[in-house]
Amino acid sequence: MSKIAVLIPCYNESATVAKVVADYREALPEADIYVYDNNSTDGTDELARNAGAIVRYEYRQGKGNVIRSMFRQIDADCYLMIDGDDTYPSEHARQMCDLVLNQGVDMVVGDRLSSTYFTENKRPFHNVGNRSVRFLINRMFKSRVKDIMTGYRAFSRDFVKNFPVLSRGFEIETEMTIHALDKNFLIREIPVNYRDRPEGSTSKLNTVRDGIRVLMTIFRLFCEYQPLKFFSFLGVILTLLGSGFMIPVLADYIRFGMVPRFPTLFVCVGCFIIASLLFACGIILHVVAKKHKMLFELLMNRKAD
Repeated sequence: MSKIAVLIPCYNESATVAKVVADYREALPEADIYVYDNNSTDGTDELARNAGAIVRYEYRQGKGNVIRSMFRQIDADCYLMIDGDDTYPSEHARQMCDLVLNQGVDMVVGDRLSSTYFTENKRPFHNVGNRSVRFLINRMFKSRVKDIMTGYRAFSRDFVKNFPVLSRGFEIETEMTIHALDKNFLIREIPVNYRDRPEGSTSKLNTVRDGIRVLMTIFRLFCEYQPLKFFSFLGVILTLLGSGFMIPVLADYIRFGMVPRFPTLFVCVGCFIIASLLFACGIILHVVAKKHKMLFELLMNRKAD
């Protein structure tokens, strides 16, 4: 029988963790349920242990740090990741695991945004943030992922053991999605019901701080995974800027046969030089990134053998 591991990262979720463990134990009775306590001070660990979960600890604060430890320490054929805040009903758990175990899907995304998220979620800035992140990633990586930041996902062993976790906080879901897109992992999305946190449960997500971190992660990974597009975009901007400054310089030269605006000319030349360097950097880093993809595929082939 294939082994299923349910992964629940928790930080001060005493109001909901016992119910979450019980719900997913009923939905997946054969699964091992792991609760990783991230420095909780409200007894989350004891409540999870009493509910039947395997409790472990991650003392480095941040969801990304918790996911790193989970992926390194746990061996399974299918990994189901959920939040401990009881916002994701367990009714979709079996379907998500079956897609991984029986259809070879590497990452199943529980799509909240096509279901009840916008009616259940009471934080309008979170709605705007989810839409913005989805728009940016789908434009940058030419994809059609409907929910980038959902915390409800199922993974194959290949994905988990070959995903380099670099993020420390809530930007981890964005990093997962971009890595899966770049490395051509098989992704499937299913609409899942979402319900807002129950009374007494508070969100640990800071809209402004964590939103900025997510945006910075997107642009960092865009630079790393798509360097030619990234540096070409910057190069085009500088080329257009230099061309704009060059027009009056050329107009003066055509009219008077001389260049009276040497400072402007220097700015134009500087923009063109920097743009050329950016294009060259993009080409070089594109070759490096492509080489890394080749090495990644060779590594995956060797593991498959």
